[in-house]
Amino acid sequence: MRRLALILCLLLATPLVAVEPDEVLDDPVLEERAREISAEVRCVVCQNEPIDSSNAGVARDLRLIIRERLVAGDTNQEVFDYLVARYGDFVLFNPPWRPSTYALWLGPFIILGLGFLAVIMALRGKSGQLTASLTPEEQARLEALREKDGS
Repeated sequence: MRRLALILCLLLATPLVAVEPDEVLDDPVLEERAREISAEVRCVVCQNEPIDSSNAGVARDLRLIIRERLVAGDTNQEVFDYLVARYGDFVLFNPPWRPSTYALWLGPFIILGLGFLAVIMALRGKSGQLTASLTPEEQARLEALREKDGS
């Protein structure tokens, strides 16, 4: 049991990086830029994982494309534009604000608001349901108690 806990701690403590040694650029400045870009690019197979930590084949291809574009002299924005043109806005963890991505940005807030509204309606309905299920004698007794209480 201790071994399992130790292995688990070691796995969680070490950063998960799938970048292979043959992908690393010789220029440390370009490599740092490539890592910054890769952290903001979503693996199109894994979906919620950056390409730097994904072992999927397409993630490796994306890492190589980013490095090729940087070596060719592209700016970070030009690399992002190239990836978006090829894979769509979904490839970015932070897609741009435009009509085609409104649902991505506003969807969670709309769902949260609808859930809040449903809870309020359920609570209001429950209080009305309680008095609706009383017999006429119980209803009269409840009214008498309310008048006695002053509510």
